[in-house]
Amino acid sequence: MTATPDLSTPQLASPDLLRSVFRQHAAGVAVITAQGEGPVGFTATSLNSAAAEPPLISFGVGTSSSSWPVLAETAHVGVHILGEHQRDLAATFARSGADRFAPPTSWRTGPEGVPVLDGVLAWLVCRVIARVPAGDHRLVIAQAVVGDPAGGGRPLLYHQGRFNALRD
Repeated sequence: MTATPDLSTPQLASPDLLRSVFRQHAAGVAVITAQGEGPVGFTATSLNSAAAEPPLISFGVGTSSSSWPVLAETAHVGVHILGEHQRDLAATFARSGADRFAPPTSWRTGPEGVPVLDGVLAWLVCRVIARVPAGDHRLVIAQAVVGDPAGGGRPLLYHQGRFNALRD
């Protein structure tokens, strides 16, 4: 006999319900960057590998984000996989109004003029191929052009509203 899980009262779908459910979902932490009149970037937990052939990634970005005006127009983005040692960097790129590229952030201009962060586990520069409307966000789909997977360390995770380290 299979036990029936003890379920609380179901809630109607809402932004709060979605946030509550996804707080239970551990996600890898990435920073997306682009170059406009100056560099822009934000912390993303919505990064996905979309296809291997061609090599496609996707991520969501809010249309109210300070980075959106640049991402709406740019041809290329940087995708950076953060390590557990980069909680402060993740917090900086998540904070509204922060000067994200000021010290102590270490970065350089990479391929296609995209800002590339130093010390990450891995990075890609990708060519944007689509921006799909998705409510108050856009789903950006981009094709990898060049990258480096050689950074060392363990990934940074986001769970229950906090940045966490991976445990064995």
